[in-house]
Amino acid sequence: MNLNEICKSLRNGSNALALQTASQKNKALAAVVESIKNNKAAILAANFIDVNKARESGMTESLVDRLSLDDKKINGILDSINQVIAQTDPIGEEVAGWKTPNGLSIRQVRVPVGVVAIIYESRPNVTADAFCLSYKSGNAILLRGSSSALNSNRAIVKAIKEGLASVEGGVPEAIELAPCESHDEVKEILTAVGQIDMALPRGSAKLIKMVVDTAKVPVIETGSGICHLYVDESADLEMAARIAKNGKMQRPGVCNALECIVVNKKVADSFLPMLAETFEGKVKIHADDASYAILKNIKVSEPEAEEKDEDTFDLSDLADMLGVNEDSSNLPPTETWLVPAKEEDFGFEFLDLECAVKTVENFDEAVEYINTHNSKHSESIITNDRTCARDFQNRIDASCVYVNASTRFTDGGEFGFGAELGISTQKLHARGPMGIKALTTTKYLIDGDGQIR
Repeated sequence: MNLNEICKSLRNGSNALALQTASQKNKALAAVVESIKNNKAAILAANFIDVNKARESGMTESLVDRLSLDDKKINGILDSINQVIAQTDPIGEEVAGWKTPNGLSIRQVRVPVGVVAIIYESRPNVTADAFCLSYKSGNAILLRGSSSALNSNRAIVKAIKEGLASVEGGVPEAIELAPCESHDEVKEILTAVGQIDMALPRGSAKLIKMVVDTAKVPVIETGSGICHLYVDESADLEMAARIAKNGKMQRPGVCNALECIVVNKKVADSFLPMLAETFEGKVKIHADDASYAILKNIKVSEPEAEEKDEDTFDLSDLADMLGVNEDSSNLPPTETWLVPAKEEDFGFEFLDLECAVKTVENFDEAVEYINTHNSKHSESIITNDRTCARDFQNRIDASCVYVNASTRFTDGGEFGFGAELGISTQKLHARGPMGIKALTTTKYLIDGDGQIR
């Protein structure tokens, strides 16, 4: 990889974008939407190769789900770009303005960061999301995906560049994909001081730690998703079970999926059997001693399969034919759904149909436990006690804290950002789902009429 040439091209692209109006950028992004539509077959064919290779290498189905694309996911990519087009351009926004006693006029305005790099695993949709957010915010972006998604990423970037080249004023130099030839590329990117203005990791805890430890350029740290659900003594237990199922089973391989369910001991005898029944034996529960004592004698029943008209063909049939796991709740039960927890199971990101269960004495112990074991990503409480709910939101240290809702909503699209760069778990510059404004900084514009100091 010739990083110097790549960064030189990206810098030219960022300089050109900095002069573009919102209308010009939106027109270019609209052309990208059309290009992705026109290249959909090629993108899906490339993704088919990646998915087959991933399965052959032994990748778990929950991680294959993150890698795979289909019509629905392509449409989701297009919807995300269209939502970004509809958003107000942040560049030039006046954040603050005032006059000093000596008559100087000072304005703080939003400007692009410049050249941004993102290091990410699987998830070819991130390729399009990161691009459209960076382009709309006036930044050029270097994408370094994983080798497992290389064919998919190449096809998407090719479509993006074709779209940008097809419209007057489009800036194809605003996006480049690293060739993914060796792991040394990542270190090159992260130490490219003066060429890369900011880097973002998006992936496993191992990847994020490596980026943070290696980088010499500024990094926005996105955290792994060790997300908890606390079931309070006043909780609606049916609601809690429903939210637990959604948080763990819908897409277990994503960062906003639940990894630990914390239960107040006053409702444990009632809730844990309900949870086991809701999980239908499809989630391996790593239970602490108190939870295991309640669950060990539970027999879970597999739900009867719904009869379906033989002539009916729906998306679930297509997903089965393609081997795409649309919803992990449709999988058969695991052979062993309950095991005693080990200490290392708490604070662990399973990224699969497994989770830890912890019984606590009271609310205070729940808060202390979660703050000790979480990754500052997303936490949720199920409670009917308003004071308890507000205390939980005030005391839990995380970027997103929910009351009576699933952590699966921690997502740029769900928050109305259209797309996201990732979930920032740090406390500087950006926190939580990162949309357009996370890729901006500010500068001060000062006007005078001859003042001297």
